[in-house]
Amino acid sequence: MVILTLLEPQQKTSLKQWCFEDSSVIRIGRAGDNDVVLSDSLVSRHHLELRPVNSGKNKHIAAWQVFSKGTNGTFLDGTLVLQCPLPDNSLLQLAQGGPILKFQLQKLPNTVLRSLEGEEAEEKTVANLASTTCTHEGNSPNNLFCVHCGQPLSVQQKIRQYQVLRILGQGGMGTTYLAWDAAGLTEGKPQLLVLKQMNADMAKIAKAQELFEREAHTLKSLDHPGVPKYYDFFVVAGKKYLAMELVHGHDLEKRVYATGPVTPSQAIAWMIQTCEILEYLHSQKPPLIHRDIKPANLMVRNSNNQIVVLDFGAVKEIGTTPGTRIGAEGYCAPEQERGQPLTQSDLYAIGPTLIFLLTGENPFKFLRHRGQSSRFDVVKIPTISPQLRAIIERVTQQLPRDRYQSAKELAVALAACQV
Repeated sequence: MVILTLLEPQQKTSLKQWCFEDSSVIRIGRAGDNDVVLSDSLVSRHHLELRPVNSGKNKHIAAWQVFSKGTNGTFLDGTLVLQCPLPDNSLLQLAQGGPILKFQLQKLPNTVLRSLEGEEAEEKTVANLASTTCTHEGNSPNNLFCVHCGQPLSVQQKIRQYQVLRILGQGGMGTTYLAWDAAGLTEGKPQLLVLKQMNADMAKIAKAQELFEREAHTLKSLDHPGVPKYYDFFVVAGKKYLAMELVHGHDLEKRVYATGPVTPSQAIAWMIQTCEILEYLHSQKPPLIHRDIKPANLMVRNSNNQIVVLDFGAVKEIGTTPGTRIGAEGYCAPEQERGQPLTQSDLYAIGPTLIFLLTGENPFKFLRHRGQSSRFDVVKIPTISPQLRAIIERVTQQLPRDRYQSAKELAVALAACQV
């Protein structure tokens, strides 16, 4: 695993961190299509690349190299470089006086056990972890794993085979943990994953149980790169847990709040990708409606700048009995407000999501009410062209029949704006 840490230039304290597993290339620069985006005027759009050097028959990554492409140069531990090996714990500075990144390699424990199978692998993994005598000295406070022995530095608790390393988030429904599957029982190799735990209070509410179990059932039935992988669903001590893929990246809400509005071309590209995922969901039999498309539920993978749709707890099969109103204010279609969502309800959310990406403001600010109807007024937004404005106006029409009728049709319209 590669960890890149953005350092404060004077005190060298951590400002931000990115983690990469099994990456063939890590691109760093100012442009939005990089794996690590650094909005600094000294940084070139595509400033440098980090590439692994494979060795041996098993293609095990033994070392990494840096390839500088920036016009202002790249400095490795203070020395100007073009292409050279990249030592562990080295410092990369993008241009003289530019941002500083610390490069770290973290070993995954007991990689030789990947070829073992079943209970024997799990037992040997546990035995090897227990027998280590490493003191974990010399690790950065932000490290998850020891750079010497590869073990987790801090395990808060163990739930079945999953070692809980830290809390990722807490909400009304439950708690989300970052967990380590040392035994490799989920994907055949040790890995980090997301472990969602349903709160005890919510477990007493039938509707909450239904939504939590629905997310697990839905993820298990789907297979798409734009949907997190399902790993496990189980109950321990009366608490329900869902183990799923950890997507390395940032959701669109956090990204915009951190770096500001994005360019129209980038916003359109991400929404086309979202449409492709929605087309997949809507093509299931029966069709699946996500019901909660919004920037916070759209993650961008660091490795390839591709969208992943999160939070499938609200997913509903079309044609089922009208149910509870679910949806974020400003992103929710009128029929969904009434508990009667359609596939076109998911498409409606693309309009306000585009507004947020291009303005950095809650789209509800641009919603104008006229009698029983409402519309988004985006005429005065300079980054929204007349062609894109027409798409936003059509996709957010009051009546579903007046909108685009499929995600594919919407994607085609959005693609025409990029020509």
